Amino acid sequence: MKSSADVQGSAAIDACTVRVVDPERVASVNARMPGEDDIVDTADVFGLLGDPRRLKLLVALLDGELCVCDLAAVTGLSESATSHALRLLRAHRVVAVRRDGRMAYYRLDDAHVRMLVDLAVAHTEHTDAIHPERSGA
Repeated sequence: MKSSADVQGSAAIDACTVRVVDPERVASVNARMPGEDDIVDTADVFGLLGDPRRLKLLVALLDGELCVCDLAAVTGLSESATSHALRLLRAHRVVAVRRDGRMAYYRLDDAHVRMLVDLAVAHTEHTDAIHPERSGA
């Protein structure tokens, strides 16, 4: 068991001894930092991409638009679950819809979304993640 001195000693190693080490760099980063609303909206998009079912829908749409029925077939989701996920993605402008009569065809909203999904998939394909949260420890 660690003593309180051990805990305090390790905390001191991690603690900053000065408030700002490089004030010019801090000012530069602060100047280009997006506004709080933009940060929250971006975090929301990453949250949407963080769900494997929704991400599977987006990967399916990398090849072009598909209707809800086809997206359900590709992803293994029910049509209802697919529609619900697409509604969320559409509300955040991650996907767009084109209607043709009673049919709705979905596509990635723009090149930024395509690039984000492409880069995320490429990153995971060429790296071996450690996944400490998945270990039995």
